[in-house]
Amino acid sequence: MKNEHQQEVWTQVCALDDIVPNTGVCALVKDQQIAVFHINDGGARLFAIDNYDSSAQASVLSRGLIGNLGERIVVASPIYKNHFDLITGECLEMPEHSVNAYPVRIDNGKVWVGA
Repeated sequence: MKNEHQQEVWTQVCALDDIVPNTGVCALVKDQQIAVFHINDGGARLFAIDNYDSSAQASVLSRGLIGNLGERIVVASPIYKNHFDLITGECLEMPEHSVNAYPVRIDNGKVWVGA
């Protein structure tokens, strides 16, 4: 969690073209693995959450399958198939295993994550 005195720092992680649409990649931001997802449903949308699935004790979320559960855009962890909301980081099946979500943006074709 960021306290009120910390400033958000943006880190360039890759080019948008480096992420195959409707998949994710793992980026190292401030010594932390962050899963960055590129959703293309008529326009490029990006999401970023922690890459670590604590229920599986593995850094695997960037390799999960992206889909929808109702109105929510989620990634299914490749190990136990728990679903993580890409906007909030909430683990739908086990909220105690929720992860952090981060702001992400595209600037000049580059992907930037704020942490």
